[in-house]
Amino acid sequence: MQAANPRLGYILGLTAYIIWGLFPLYFKAIASVPAVEIIIHRVLWSALFGALLLLVWKHPGWWRELRENPKRLAILAVSGTLIAANWLTYVWSVNNGRMLEASLGYYINPLINVLLGMLILGERLRRMQWIAVGLATIGVAQQVWQVGSLPWVSLMLALSFGFYGLIRKQAPVKALPGLVVETWMLVPIAIAWLLFNPTAHSAQAEFWTTSEAWWLVAAGPVTLVPLVCFNAAARHLPYTTLGFLQYLAPTLVLLQAVLLFGEHLSSATLVAFMFIWAGLAVYSIDAWISLRSRS
Repeated sequence: MQAANPRLGYILGLTAYIIWGLFPLYFKAIASVPAVEIIIHRVLWSALFGALLLLVWKHPGWWRELRENPKRLAILAVSGTLIAANWLTYVWSVNNGRMLEASLGYYINPLINVLLGMLILGERLRRMQWIAVGLATIGVAQQVWQVGSLPWVSLMLALSFGFYGLIRKQAPVKALPGLVVETWMLVPIAIAWLLFNPTAHSAQAEFWTTSEAWWLVAAGPVTLVPLVCFNAAARHLPYTTLGFLQYLAPTLVLLQAVLLFGEHLSSATLVAFMFIWAGLAVYSIDAWISLRSRS
């Protein structure tokens, strides 16, 4: 077993979250392609590159375990649908000027995970976790009150990813084989979509002479590289440390939204963010105290 190397773990973890945080730059580069079509190609190229990567990065016995536990395949079909819905919402939000809402969604996600653990897994929340969830709820409620509607992009991203993680726990398959199976189970739907949409950008021969075609093909490596870095980092760092690093990605999305793409950060939205940040601060302190008490 490889010895833990915290310095390498931090480098790999930061690499994963920085790539995830810079995803908007990638999706903006192919903004002329509809979000659904981008996801179709993300499924196809992730399935292909993922299968090729599995030939190099061996995970012995993963397929035999799945074959002997068909229930896990059904679970991966559901989790694959959830991650595709998450991808679609994220790409649509980036290319429709809703990056602030996307950022808010990924800030909310850790607190949604805590809430799902309580409601579905019967986990008991500690007092500080209740305070963290309460502050996040106030932030969302304040946004509803000021804007007059639910921040549906934020909630869709947080809930779809939260339920994705919850369901994936029921199928103990390593991340890369799991993602490969999830995407391959979506491949027939992706191919059917292309067949029934002959006017799609990527269905035109001339499209494949443009730079955008190569950006679409890059969807496979772009999806897989941070995943590989994250999983490698998890072998060298405590999972709690990785949990703290996860705030880097939505922070980068927030900064790009305001500084690069000119999205307006209104005072109402800023107040909502401040409640969420306060909730995350309380959640992080509680996680740190819990970790210290166990060590």
